[in-house]
Amino acid sequence: MTPLRRHAVLRRVKDITLSTTLSLALLNGTVLLQSCGNGQSDREEARTETTFNRGVRTFITETSPGNFKITDEVEAKPGEAGAVVSYYDGHRDTLGVEAARRLVENDQSTRTYLNNPSGYHHSNGLANVLLWGSLGYMLGRSTAPQYANDQRRYGAGVYANPGLYQRSTQISENVRGSRVVRTTRPSGGRSGFFGGSRGRGFSG
Repeated sequence: MTPLRRHAVLRRVKDITLSTTLSLALLNGTVLLQSCGNGQSDREEARTETTFNRGVRTFITETSPGNFKITDEVEAKPGEAGAVVSYYDGHRDTLGVEAARRLVENDQSTRTYLNNPSGYHHSNGLANVLLWGSLGYMLGRSTAPQYANDQRRYGAGVYANPGLYQRSTQISENVRGSRVVRTTRPSGGRSGFFGGSRGRGFSG
């Protein structure tokens, strides 16, 4: 083989080696970016779900137009939880947990409490009574210790009498203590080395 031809062959081998090295580097970079991207998407799409192992059925009476009081509460299975409302005009309505939650989230007064507790103005409207009864924990009222004073401040007033409030305190604690929060990450629709699903749950 002539020196010129040998030089050409060596240069070609070097070019192939360099090309292969660059390709591997680019491929590894793509895999790394894909993996990081999938991890970020997982974090962004994580969902938190709150459930309760115990529920309550609340009986509410409109004692005068626009004023409501809790007249009874009984512990119930979570699927049977809700409120039975007897109105001043004589008709009666049953609210499941989701319907009660929508009412609380859409009422101006209770919506303010959920988003800005310091700006809340209490009333005896139906949404307020739902929020401060034992059912309130299932409707979005916080279980955090710093809100315990709010419960004492507003809760007693929504019951028809002190004895009922005292009796319902244990039911309220049972519901609060049965809360389970679970964070889940989606498992489908995505590829990559670190794809998959993860979940964890805790109560309290």
